[in-house]
Amino acid sequence: MRISVLATLTAAALLTAAPARAQTYDPAYPVCIQIYDSDGGRIQCGFNSLAQCAASASGGAAQCITNPYYGGARSPAGRRRGY
Repeated sequence: MRISVLATLTAAALLTAAPARAQTYDPAYPVCIQIYDSDGGRIQCGFNSLAQCAASASGGAAQCITNPYYGGARSPAGRRRGY
């Protein structure tokens, strides 16, 4: 009996938990800003340099981080030079 009550309470707790917001890293930008707020914070990628991000983060509860999923500059299609 105790096991079924515990299982029911566990299932109810899991089903009523609020879903977590996904952190989105845009692979098109090399720098992201991590903003801390009352909801816990968020990450927004949209900066081309650390200096550009630092200007936005200045004076607020935020920090600039490098984007771990940055795709890098794409090279134009064509012949590759082998060595």
